[in-house]
Amino acid sequence: MRADLKLAKDPFGRISNLYFFNHKEHKDLHKGHKKIMTENELAKIVFEAGMRVHKTLGAGLLESAYEECLFYELQKSGLLVEKQKVLPLIYEDVKLDAGYRIDLLVEKKLVNEIKSVEALNDLHLAQILTYLKLSGCKLGLLINFNIVLFKNGVKRVINGQL
Repeated sequence: MRADLKLAKDPFGRISNLYFFNHKEHKDLHKGHKKIMTENELAKIVFEAGMRVHKTLGAGLLESAYEECLFYELQKSGLLVEKQKVLPLIYEDVKLDAGYRIDLLVEKKLVNEIKSVEALNDLHLAQILTYLKLSGCKLGLLINFNIVLFKNGVKRVINGQL
């Protein structure tokens, strides 16, 4: 009998051959197999990371400080995060750099626009809707860190249907 095969009893007392992986073999088996997450799952992770950042830093800092800290938190969680992602405008089959930049693009499917303002307004909403349309993403989070209760500063914005 192979060393990695062992006879064992299942919960019903039947004898069966079981293959036992050691930890390294198990990791190697799953290497390169990353779970594909939905936009909603990603949004939950971003929300929780944002709460940690807000709890640590509080309100009143510059947008760039929150963006850097959120970027760091999301990278720690193993997600693909692109910061200040350039978003070209296509006009008559020509790519134009119109100055559009997504603050944080997570896993190429969740747009995050970071703010540190007194209150979110219609211009902020229009901005993230534009980014969603130009990027082809379905979900975005408009996050205002300059607020006492973090959850009141987060708006989900949907482009079409999820």
